[in-house]
Amino acid sequence: MTRRAVLRYLSHPQVLIDPAVPVPDWGLNDVGTARVAALADAVAKGALAGTISVFTSRERKARDTALPLAAALGCDCTVIDESYENDRSATGYLPGAEFEKMADAFFADPEVSTRGWERAVDAQARITACLLRIADMAPQGDVLVVGHGAVGTLLYCAQAGLPISRDHDQGPGGGGNVITYARATLVPDSGWRPMESLFNSGD
Repeated sequence: MTRRAVLRYLSHPQVLIDPAVPVPDWGLNDVGTARVAALADAVAKGALAGTISVFTSRERKARDTALPLAAALGCDCTVIDESYENDRSATGYLPGAEFEKMADAFFADPEVSTRGWERAVDAQARITACLLRIADMAPQGDVLVVGHGAVGTLLYCAQAGLPISRDHDQGPGGGGNVITYARATLVPDSGWRPMESLFNSGD
C-alpha cells in the first residue's frame, strides 16, 4: 500500500523577545534553538522521513527554524514572502498581557482591524492561498512549511471547515507545534501537536 504524502505546517518555537528590534527580525532564543537542533538531529533516526522540500516565511524566527531542518534533510529551503505572521506593525511590540488582549480581539472579531492590525479574515485568505501555492509548486513527496502560530491557526480553521476562533490556537508555551495535512486534499489530521511528536516520524 502506497503511503500518502503529507504537508506539515510547523510553527517556529520560542523566540528572543527584544522590544528594540522589529518583531519580524526576532530570532530564536536558547530554548527554541535547542528544540530545532534536537529535531534536526532526529532526522538521522527517521524524523520527517519522506520530506523532499522545505518552505519558510521570510521572518527570521521562521528561517532560524527552517534552515537547520532543511540542511539535515538535504533539501532546498524556499522562502515564500506572503507567508508572514499576521501584520501587527501598527502597534509594534506589545508587553505580554497587552499582546494577549490584542490577540484575543484579533480572533474574536475576524472582520475587524483592531488598532490597525491586519484583519484575521485577510490573514486567513493570504495564508490559505500560500498553502495552495506551495502544494501546487512542490515536487512530489512530503512537504514541510515553517511559519507562525496565528496564521497557522487561521489556516487550520479554514482547512478544517471551522469558524475562526482562538480555541484552536497553539496555547501557552511559545510555539514549536505542528499540524499535518493530507497533501492531496489539504485536510488536517488534527490540531496543533508539539514538534517533538515528529521525532519518530511516522508523525
